Amino acid sequence: MEKLLSIYNQVNQFGLDNNFDLTIVKPGEIIYKMEVTKKHLATPTAMHVGMIAAMMDGVIGVAGLTTVAEENKLVSTVEFKINYLKPAFLGDSLTGKGKVDHKGNRIIHVSGEIYNQKNELVAKAMGTLNA
Repeated sequence: MEKLLSIYNQVNQFGLDNNFDLTIVKPGEIIYKMEVTKKHLATPTAMHVGMIAAMMDGVIGVAGLTTVAEENKLVSTVEFKINYLKPAFLGDSLTGKGKVDHKGNRIIHVSGEIYNQKNELVAKAMGTLNA
């Protein structure tokens, strides 16, 4: 996993550009963190929901990736459904938690949640990945 984390942190330009901080808890379970900065805003104070969706895609995608990396496989998102429950604001510290719910030979079902620094649920998602 350390090798995966090292490579991923070097090549994931999107994550680098947005200061994502990845922690692999165990295969199939990850934590992603980021701070909402001015470049993430849709209004003078609120984060664009597209950026929340992008973070969520990373949350669920990397959770899936951790289950197939040892097999020298990558994953791609087939689909995901997201519910936005609370806005995120400038300066908020967001924590995304991704978890693999089921791994088949090629299809991986994942779920994710994003919380703010007050531990309030900002968004929740379920998705399907292809390995």
